[in-house]
Amino acid sequence: MLFLSLSSITLIGQTQPQQKGKLYFYWGWNKSIYSNSTIHFKGNDYSFRLENVKATDKQSKVSLDYINPAKMTIAQYNFRIGYYFKENWSISFGNDHMKYVVTQGQQVEITGHIGSTETVYNSDYDHNKIEIKEDFLKFEHTDGLNYENIELRHFSNLKPLGKWNINLIEGFGMGISLPKTNSKLLGKARNDEFHLAGYGANVVAALQLAHTKGFFMQAETKGGFINMPDILTSPESIDRARQNFFFFQYNLVFGYQFSLTKKAAFNSNL
Repeated sequence: MLFLSLSSITLIGQTQPQQKGKLYFYWGWNKSIYSNSTIHFKGNDYSFRLENVKATDKQSKVSLDYINPAKMTIAQYNFRIGYYFKENWSISFGNDHMKYVVTQGQQVEITGHIGSTETVYNSDYDHNKIEIKEDFLKFEHTDGLNYENIELRHFSNLKPLGKWNINLIEGFGMGISLPKTNSKLLGKARNDEFHLAGYGANVVAALQLAHTKGFFMQAETKGGFINMPDILTSPESIDRARQNFFFFQYNLVFGYQFSLTKKAAFNSNL
């Protein structure tokens, strides 16, 4: 509601930042939330689904992981580079490096069949309860969901404050999910590799505090949907999983923008 209210503000007789022809990039960090998910597992002599599976993100402890260039990719991060092709519109590419961890110890419903495994879980199931623990399932996208996406964003200047400007940015995007899934299922060998697993779509809204010299800080809210129909669960190619879920991010990012043209940084909107 705050973003909708701010976007209705019209500034008359004030100097507006000129965006067309500018290139920008930013780096920052996210806090992610996920909806419950139904996960289907299929392989040699097993096929079952787990319903309403809970998962969380995996925040790094406050440390040099956030600012040390050699460790910056350990934390949950957001990177984006974009270009203003019109005065109020930009197109950008980014990587949302979220982490997704299925919660251990939770009770979920299982339906399907498990056979020919050297575990106690061989059985037929029909909406039975089962506890997720490591000898049954470990399932994480912890070197990132890696939502690689292209976004179209709209820019509005809300208020000039001397050498600073408060701006509103809204947009939508779509892309692919390239997770590195850390999985161990039914005593099988652990999988931990990158794989193109699916796709996603999202909307985003942000408030930006920008300096006339090009530096800016930006607070974002971002929500979307991820569908992954082809997830690797072991080194054996037959072992696959599929799932989909909604996500929501709180992001804090820092960036810089500059003009690729010789136009003045500002124009008059009198």
